Amino acid sequence: MARPVVGIIGNSYLLNDQYPAQAAGTMNVHAVAAVSDAIPFIVPADPSPATIDELMATCDGFLFTGGRPNVHPSEYGEDPTDAHGEFDTDRDALVLPLIRACVGRGQPILGLCRGFQEVNVAMGGSLYPEIRDLPGRDNHRMPPDGTLEEKFALRHEVTFTAGGPFHRLMGAERVMTNSLHGQGIKTAGPRVVVDGLAPDGTAEAIYIADAPGFTLSVQWHPEWNAHIDPVSRPLFEAFGAACRDWAAGALRKVS
Repeated sequence: MARPVVGIIGNSYLLNDQYPAQAAGTMNVHAVAAVSDAIPFIVPADPSPATIDELMATCDGFLFTGGRPNVHPSEYGEDPTDAHGEFDTDRDALVLPLIRACVGRGQPILGLCRGFQEVNVAMGGSLYPEIRDLPGRDNHRMPPDGTLEEKFALRHEVTFTAGGPFHRLMGAERVMTNSLHGQGIKTAGPRVVVDGLAPDGTAEAIYIADAPGFTLSVQWHPEWNAHIDPVSRPLFEAFGAACRDWAAGALRKVS
C-alpha cells in the first residue's frame, strides 16, 4: 500500500531580506516521513494557490506547524496590541477554515505550537497574547541563546487527564516536554477539550470532543528528535496510522 500524504503547513519568509519564499522546517518533514511513515507535502501558507477542497483531496492528513507570526486576534474577536507580536493573515485565511473542514469530515489533523493555537481559534477559542505576563505563569518562550539542543531541551512536565487520549497514547500521566511559545489558550473553544496542563496551568494538549477523526494537538514541539523521543514518537506514529486509515477509507479516532 502506498504511503499516505501529509500536508505540512508552511510559513512565509524573506530570503536575503527581499525574496519571498514558502518553507517548512526540516524537523517536521523528517518526523512525518520517518515516524508517521507518510509522504511530506509542503503546503504554502497562502489561500490562493489551492482551494480547501483541492488540498483535502490531495492530502490524507495535515500537520499544522509552529511559526513566529501569531494568529491575528481579530479571528477571536479582540484588537491587536504590541504584545500580540507579528501576524500572518494569509496563513490564518488558509488554516482556520481547513481545520474546521477536517474536523467536520474526520480527516486527521495534528497541531503543534502555533498549530495548536490555530486549532483552538478555529473551533471558537481565544488566546492570551503573552503567557509570561500573567500572574503565576512561567516564561514558556524559547531560550534566547544557546544551541538548538539547548533551545529544544526538555523544560517542564505536562500532566494528562487520567484515562484520557494522551494518557492512553503515551502510557504515562506525566511527561517532560520542551517549551518554545509566547502565546497560549485563554478560553478553550466549545468543543476543545484541554487534556494536558503545564505546572503553571497553561494548556498543553487538546483534542476536539465528538470529532469523527484524529484531532490531537500539543503546545510544545514534538518534531524535535521525534524518532527517538518517547513522547514525540507515539504522537507522530498515531497520527500516521490515522492518515493511513483515512487513505484506506476508514476513520481512526483517538479520544
